[in-house]
Amino acid sequence: MGYMKALSWAAVLAAIVFLAGCGPAAPEAGEPPPVTVRTVQVQPQDWPVRLRAVGSVTPPASVEVRPQVTATVQAVHVKDGDIVRAGQLLFTLDGRPGAAQAAQAQAQIVRDRATLADLQRQQRRAEELLAQRFVSQGAVDTARAQVQAQAAVVAAGEAAWQGAQLNLGYARITAPMAGRAGIVAVSPGAVVQAGQTPLVTLVQIDPIDVAFGVPQRLLADVLAAQRAGDVSVTAEVPGSAPLTGRLHVVDNAVGAGSGTVTVKARFANADQLLWPGAFAQISLTLRTLPGALVVPQAAIVQGQRERALFVVQGGKAQRKTITVLDSADGNAVVSGLAPGAQVVVEGRTNVRDGAPVVLQQP
Repeated sequence: MGYMKALSWAAVLAAIVFLAGCGPAAPEAGEPPPVTVRTVQVQPQDWPVRLRAVGSVTPPASVEVRPQVTATVQAVHVKDGDIVRAGQLLFTLDGRPGAAQAAQAQAQIVRDRATLADLQRQQRRAEELLAQRFVSQGAVDTARAQVQAQAAVVAAGEAAWQGAQLNLGYARITAPMAGRAGIVAVSPGAVVQAGQTPLVTLVQIDPIDVAFGVPQRLLADVLAAQRAGDVSVTAEVPGSAPLTGRLHVVDNAVGAGSGTVTVKARFANADQLLWPGAFAQISLTLRTLPGALVVPQAAIVQGQRERALFVVQGGKAQRKTITVLDSADGNAVVSGLAPGAQVVVEGRTNVRDGAPVVLQQP
């Protein structure tokens, strides 16, 4: 009886060992479990290298209108914020003092010319008497000197009259250029000082410029694009659709403190969407990289000395050192990859070089 029980327990133990041997094999010692990842396949494509910057809207011309004579404001013909054309009358000053000066100068010219005419007659008479030997040569020379001196007096009087006429013209202050008027600073009856009292500021609105800084490392690309032809520039301001302009001018020096060179783009601004002093987001294409390999920036692993990413080959992850050539909008152009590579974009934080991976099903 005891022998049969021992035999039964031996049979049960053998069955258990047999069933255990038929189960799945244990993973090899030291091999990590597969990591589920999502990948994208890298394919060559043309990549536009764009410059993005924050620019400041700058009028091409700005003039602070000041009087050129001291006088009283007689009339104001412009209102705050008016759009004015070149030559438009802005202010009228009291021109009566200038008219009086002009009349006085003109009267002085008449008197000086009459004196000159009399001295010229005396000179001719002295020359006739010299021919008849009734006067000396010294008398003739004196007469000629008096004529020359009086001629100079006449010339000075004529210059004074022209100056008075010019000052009289300054009583009418016109717009030196087309633009938008700012706040008018004077009213009729105010006394303004020549060259000192600001009357109004005019700024050119259409067309208008946007100035922005270009890093020194991109200056060669900007100049090359400018030499190649018109460079399209896009400006974005809050509340309006993007505006398209053209690269206008590149400054002639790099800022010592900023390391950038100032560039201006010019835009049509009939709708006045670009306002002087406002900020705008600027974008322009410098060149195109043909056949570029573009990967999501999220796939790049930033190390202390290098950048890398993981690619999947033969069911395992391989670490590839790369160089980032350009980046924008969440993507980056890299070198160091082969076209068609499967780049890990999700799950890379748990991936190690040479570790087995499983592709996530779409």
